[in-house]
Amino acid sequence: MTPVMTYPILITGASRGLGAALALKLAQKFHIIAVAKTTGGLEELDDRIQAIGGQATLAPTDVTDFNAVRHLCRSIHDRWGGLHLWAHCAIHAAPLSPANFIAARDWEKSVKLNITTTGMLIPNIAPLLGDTGTAVFFDDPCAGHKFFGSYGATKAAQISLAQSWQAETKNTGPNVKIITPAPMPTATRARFYPGENREVLKSCESEAERIIATLGVI
Repeated sequence: MTPVMTYPILITGASRGLGAALALKLAQKFHIIAVAKTTGGLEELDDRIQAIGGQATLAPTDVTDFNAVRHLCRSIHDRWGGLHLWAHCAIHAAPLSPANFIAARDWEKSVKLNITTTGMLIPNIAPLLGDTGTAVFFDDPCAGHKFFGSYGATKAAQISLAQSWQAETKNTGPNVKIITPAPMPTATRARFYPGENREVLKSCESEAERIIATLGVI
């Protein structure tokens, strides 16, 4: 099963969870550029993609590093000329905490990855998407819930930025999508809800399939 599309798909936060599930499903028809800090996770993903006859380029990258992101985007442009889709799955999930006890380090990491990095990725990746590509962001409506101050506030800010970009590009492209996934048994959710019955949650694979059907890219 060889990918047949000209432009590849970029997934930031591809080493596990929804990002990995999307990569595996989309690899049926697209070349995948898988980005994450965890090299081991990317290598495991690559093995699974190769097992179904797909192809991937692994890019172990700290997406908070401006120079690394610029180099990655330049490399994508030089090799492929553009992107068909970008799915942004990278997130920092700080420990739950009352607002008046949020650790400064956790707050700084949340702001850096969830807000600042998103604001840096958009202008660097947008030229690769052109006016016909698609950017996908994933909402998590926990803003304002007790103990979710750090994660909830920064995730809400990320989505607010995506909504502005979505409104601005409505008539010009790229196509910006904001999707709220169903609860899944990810490592992030396990930290937030450690005693939860994970068997009743949607699998990352089934949710990835639903999201892709919604996007209409396969």
